[in-house]
Order: sequence, then structure tokens, then C-alpha cells
Amino acid sequence: MSKNLSAIFLLGAIAALSPPASIRAQESQGPIAPPPDRTVLHRVDTSAPPPEAPPDLPPQEIIQRFSEKELEYAKARAGFGFKKTIRMTEYGLDGKPSGELEMTTQSVVGSDGWVSQRVVDQPVSTLHFMIPEPPDFDLLSKIPYYPLIPQQLPKYDIKYVGREKVDEIDCYIFEVKPKMVEREHPYFQGVVWVDTKYLEVVKTYGSYVNDLGNVHPQNLPFANFETYRENVEGKYWFPDYSRSDDDVHLKDRDVPVRLVIKWTDFKRLTMPAASASQPANPAPAPQSPQP
Repeated sequence: MSKNLSAIFLLGAIAALSPPASIRAQESQGPIAPPPDRTVLHRVDTSAPPPEAPPDLPPQEIIQRFSEKELEYAKARAGFGFKKTIRMTEYGLDGKPSGELEMTTQSVVGSDGWVSQRVVDQPVSTLHFMIPEPPDFDLLSKIPYYPLIPQQLPKYDIKYVGREKVDEIDCYIFEVKPKMVEREHPYFQGVVWVDTKYLEVVKTYGSYVNDLGNVHPQNLPFANFETYRENVEGKYWFPDYSRSDDDVHLKDRDVPVRLVIKWTDFKRLTMPAASASQPANPAPAPQSPQP
């Protein structure tokens, strides 16, 4: 059985865990449902038939065209502000939330034109097993959601593996693997879903890896992220929902945990008069694969 075919069945298992848009909206506003059975991610069925016909365009042409749009969106996102809510949840033996931390930040522009995130809401944490520190939040905020820009394509093997709908959008599916790994520069490894009509990435699933394995915050287990995007101004696809499910390993049991990041209220940034000629500080994604 080929690696590509195996990847298709794995993608099907991942898709079974993907929350529809209505559930993603609910999670951003209210209690988070118990995490699904994540063991399905490790079950690969090799008995199913191969995928349907090849894509309408040569895969390399699709890759080149969506990578050019990725660069466009990465540059555009640096000029937008947004509200971001990070929620971490621990689950008890009954499958119900047993502890939670939530923090909401808002983009603000300083007098020098530098954009930062200001905490606007942070209730007291009730987490028992996860103790995030400021560097953990810093790493989460630096995840580049546009790793496959044209300059980075030579560093990856990208293979077409099938088609699937994402929120009623017909998509091509591509498997992404770095050709080489380094200690200082993690690279994306996972899957991207590309709109078959406009050739835009609308969803990603994967992690950043270096020669030591998955890269994740020091005090948190989250490494694999499923990220959906929202169309802003009818032009740009920006991340608006990202989720990671994992476990905290104790001596006597594993505690299921979940991280949800939600971006809302995208608005173009207004620069101070003194720095109006200066662009907003750029996002790290276009120039570096580092999270």
C-alpha cells in the first residue's frame, strides 16, 4: 500500500473529528464539548479503494497558485487587527470539563506604529494540571499560519492525495512533509485543504517539527493543530479557529485536554499620524517557518 493511499484514509479519520462551522462558533461562545476519541487518528484503513480521479489541474500548478495566495494573505493579515480568545480545558473522568483557563486579547497600535496584543479579559484559571507561563503564550502567538509561501516550497514534499468538502467547499487535499529538518528552524508537517475553484487554502491540520520531533510550548502538550479560515473582505482567507486535543500524562492516568484559539472582529489597523507612512509590524509567517 502506497504512502499516499495510506494518507488518504488517515485524512478521512481526521475529517471525522473536524467540527462543523456551527460547532466551532458554539465553542467560541460557550462551553466546549468533551473531546472526541482521538485514537481514531492512529487507525489507518488500507482496504478501501484508491481515491477518485486526479485534480482538474496539474498538482504542481495548484501548489504554485495557492502558495502565491498564501503570501498575499500573510502580508495582508499584518495590516489587520483582531480579537483573539485562547481557551484551555481539562476534562475529568466523567468526560466533563474539570478546569479551564481563558484569555482574550485585542490588537492595539502604539504611538510608534508597533502592533501588540493587549489582554482585555482573563478570568481566574481553574486548571489543575496545566500551568502555562508567558513564554508558552508567546510561542502560540508566533505560529505561522502561512508556511507554504513560494519561497518555502523548495523545502517541502507536497503530494496530492484526494478531494473532500470542508464546510460545503469542495477541496483538494495535499500532504505536506519537510524534505529536511533542522534544530533552529521548525517546518510544517501535515495536510492542507485547497478550494478547487479559487485555489485558496481553507483549512490546515498538522504540527511544526524539527530534528527533535514536534515543537510545542514547554509547559503544554499541544503540538497538532486543526485550523480553519474565514474569508475577510471577500479577498483574504485568515485563520479564525484553531483546535488541538491532547493529554497530560500523570502517573495513574491521562487527562484529556483541549486548546481552542478563536479570532474575531477583523478590522484594518489605523496607524498614528506620525507613523502613517510606516506599515504595521509584519507577521512572522512570510519570512520564517518558525512557530
